[in-house]
Amino acid sequence: MKILVTGAAGFIGFHVSLSLIYKGHKVVGLDNINDYYDVNLKYARLKELGISRENAEKFGEINVSETHPNSFSFIRLNLEDREALPQLFQTENFDVVSNLGAQAGVRYSLENPETYIDSNIVGFLNILECCRHHKIKHLVYASSSSVYGLNKKIPFETSDNVDHPISLYAATKKSNELMAHTYSHLYDFTTTGLRFFTVYGPWGRPDMAMFLFTDAMVKGKPIKVFNEGKMERDFTYIDDITEGVVRILEKDTVDRIEKGENYKIYNIGNNNCVKLLDFIECIEQNLGITANRNLLPMQPGDVEKTWANVDDLIKDYDYRPNTSINKGVAAFINWYKKYYQLAPNC
Repeated sequence: MKILVTGAAGFIGFHVSLSLIYKGHKVVGLDNINDYYDVNLKYARLKELGISRENAEKFGEINVSETHPNSFSFIRLNLEDREALPQLFQTENFDVVSNLGAQAGVRYSLENPETYIDSNIVGFLNILECCRHHKIKHLVYASSSSVYGLNKKIPFETSDNVDHPISLYAATKKSNELMAHTYSHLYDFTTTGLRFFTVYGPWGRPDMAMFLFTDAMVKGKPIKVFNEGKMERDFTYIDDITEGVVRILEKDTVDRIEKGENYKIYNIGNNNCVKLLDFIECIEQNLGITANRNLLPMQPGDVEKTWANVDDLIKDYDYRPNTSINKGVAAFINWYKKYYQLAPNC
């Protein structure tokens, strides 16, 4: 298939693009390469996909991969560009779309709300309109476990009420699900929302706990442990997320259409709750460094516990994420040392 992957310079979008290439699909990657976090990491991901920094910096130009010339090309573009995005859809004739591009981050949304409306609401509407007018077979888009907000029932199920988001980021993701539902109903095309749970692994985001803790510990700085460590997360390894996204993209949606299931939501999580302090200990063991822990109160927008019920994913796609924390943390730390050119025993 020919697949558009938005957020291709981002953590998940990069891994999904790479997996789709190796599975024989033709991928067009899109990203605006914003400076929410270190752009050098984004350019390094694109380099792995065969796109030079010089070419990636050009707005609105499609650049063919040097290492995957028949499988990958890249365009720097804003999702909310109402002229350029429809033109891209017109020119490229995509079969399916994987929308993984968005303004991420819970805490950042408290300080920069306009950015989230531009990218996550206006940008997502633009994606929906393009899918509608260009007869896209299937739109698979990133939602988030943050939509569950202060839900007390554990584990989280997609049938749970999610009317109480506690950050603007979460509210935009809930809005995306509602917008997709509306378009699936009105215009009869298939959409699938994926609620990701605390994704970590190689090439991960510098604003996430895995990266923040490792970076601080290596540099001899204290780590910030919010809610005094009394938090639990369904940490999900990037390969498990990628496998879930690709399976859903590749599966024919004819059976869903026949059943009247144009719109669906799935959790993608490890189906396992890990205490934050245990997660930190695992990092310490793999680094051989004891963290200096700065215990802090709960931050606005945070929740104490997340845990994914993935029964629907197992039933419909015969898939259950299962990478252990020990294996996932070790893989991230090996990547971190290689990326920053540190000694293996550092």
